[in-house]
Amino acid sequence: MIDQTKFIYQRPSNVYFTKEITSDAVLKLYDRIKLQNPGKIAIKLHFGEKGNKNFAAPELSKALALRTDATLVDSNVLYVGPRRYTDSHIALAKEHGFDFAPICILDGDEEIEIPVQGTKYYDKIRVGSHFKDFDSYIVFSHCTGHVMAGFGAAVKNVAMGMAAVGGKMQQHSSSIPLIDGDKCISCGECIDGCAQNAISIDPVVIDPDKCVGCGKCIGICPQQVYDVNWGSTQSSLFVERMVEYAKGMLDDKPMVFITVLANISPDCDCDGHAREPFVDDIGIIASTDIVAIDKAAFDLVARKTKKENVFTELHRNTDGRPQYLYGNQIGLGNMDYKLIELD
Repeated sequence: MIDQTKFIYQRPSNVYFTKEITSDAVLKLYDRIKLQNPGKIAIKLHFGEKGNKNFAAPELSKALALRTDATLVDSNVLYVGPRRYTDSHIALAKEHGFDFAPICILDGDEEIEIPVQGTKYYDKIRVGSHFKDFDSYIVFSHCTGHVMAGFGAAVKNVAMGMAAVGGKMQQHSSSIPLIDGDKCISCGECIDGCAQNAISIDPVVIDPDKCVGCGKCIGICPQQVYDVNWGSTQSSLFVERMVEYAKGMLDDKPMVFITVLANISPDCDCDGHAREPFVDDIGIIASTDIVAIDKAAFDLVARKTKKENVFTELHRNTDGRPQYLYGNQIGLGNMDYKLIELD
């Protein structure tokens, strides 16, 4: 349970809103939140899983990318599919229409650790080495439901979307990876890649006293011997871990946030069989405050559906509100916001 007496209240953060869902509207919103000296800019997008039809249309971010001379970025995923490996991830992004700017997979080469302070689960988080290549980030999110997070928007796009494979493992799992030893070809890639010397093969065994749950074996095994123990982490713990991951990245790099409230499916854009949207399109919002923009997204969906927490109805035993409640508690942002609609 979150101690509400610890919440940090300041004057309201501005969240800008437009019902217009176009690239021109995106540019108008960006003009309200842009950094004065952004340096080399990356736009964090979700390129959409193969088969997914709901991800934010590439046309919405194209003019923004061209104006800011930005690189489009994402990180590889834990599960099996084209977005697990860098080359096929980039190929799928281009297939989905994100071919108008350079693409960088942040953990395409290696993982690094960066510090995080004021948190209870981590003192370091795992990101891709290319995270450091950029001076600032525009976090371009698509609001959806999510089976473990309750809902996904800016916090999830940063925390899960920008974490390296090992970081995703840290957030998802409370135990060592699952093993399918019959797939092993004894290539030794996992042994060479395990910094903890926790793996042996013939047969495949992970020493639970040495494993730290980094997930590197999952990412490097060519035979997909290892997998995430998806059910090992409770939803509330998962959400708080996500928030702490977001804090580590926001403490390291300046970021601004744009969230699309259209094609809002019960399922994440990582789902290749995501269900149809459950609510009519709402618009686009933007802010310099990640907590404020996620709360605004949640509130706008609640207002449109006339349901206090429709995401919990869609996914039982999940609650997305700790993303902004816990985020506020650890100083990630402000829950008090002013919604400013643009003409």
